Amino acid sequence: MKRIVVLSGAGISAESGIPTFRDGDGLWNQYRFEELATPQAFARDPGLVLDFYNWRRKIVVDAQPNEGHKALVKLERKYEVQIITQNVDDLHERAGSKNVVHLHGEIRKARSTADPNLIVDLDSWELNLGDMCEKGSQLRPHIVWFGEAVTMIVPALKMAETADLLIVVGTSLVVYPAASLVVYVRPDKPKYYVDPKAYPVGGIQNLQVIQKNAGEGLSELVEELLSKD
Repeated sequence: MKRIVVLSGAGISAESGIPTFRDGDGLWNQYRFEELATPQAFARDPGLVLDFYNWRRKIVVDAQPNEGHKALVKLERKYEVQIITQNVDDLHERAGSKNVVHLHGEIRKARSTADPNLIVDLDSWELNLGDMCEKGSQLRPHIVWFGEAVTMIVPALKMAETADLLIVVGTSLVVYPAASLVVYVRPDKPKYYVDPKAYPVGGIQNLQVIQKNAGEGLSELVEELLSKD
């Protein structure tokens, strides 16, 4: 069975109404990312950081998978599909995708400030001051903040190395280390880049650009792939 690796970014979630980090509403636009998404920000004003992520989390909870997410699920009828996402929402999972790696964390989870390996699922969209882990320490969003290591990039690169086909959707290919995944896929393997602003990437062989949004572009691409022998 062929292995398809998908790298997804904010563009696919945007079609479900989830704004990007920098597209917050008027309240949050007044803050710099250093004030909301760094370990230093959490140490300085944890309440502010938790409120910001509660706002983001509620949007995720209320959102629904779109046609792009659903199209990727269809690929599992015929292929082994591994999704590597830069997104912190769970829309791939809710659509039905079985194998999803989150490079930047998962907003519907929290982790202990004392033990980073102690991760818990959140029952609601709220995470507040005083919400403790079983070890008695404050819980924080299970998010990779600016300045923190993207630990899941190592297994993601290994997946890219063994891909028979790569699909990139909803990302500009300028956010590292995620953008480096493309160059780890063997040059002779087909690659598809789906995004309204997609462009040919120099040095990447066998890359087909599809300048459409995720819902339309992925739906058409998936039907094409499923029709092949």
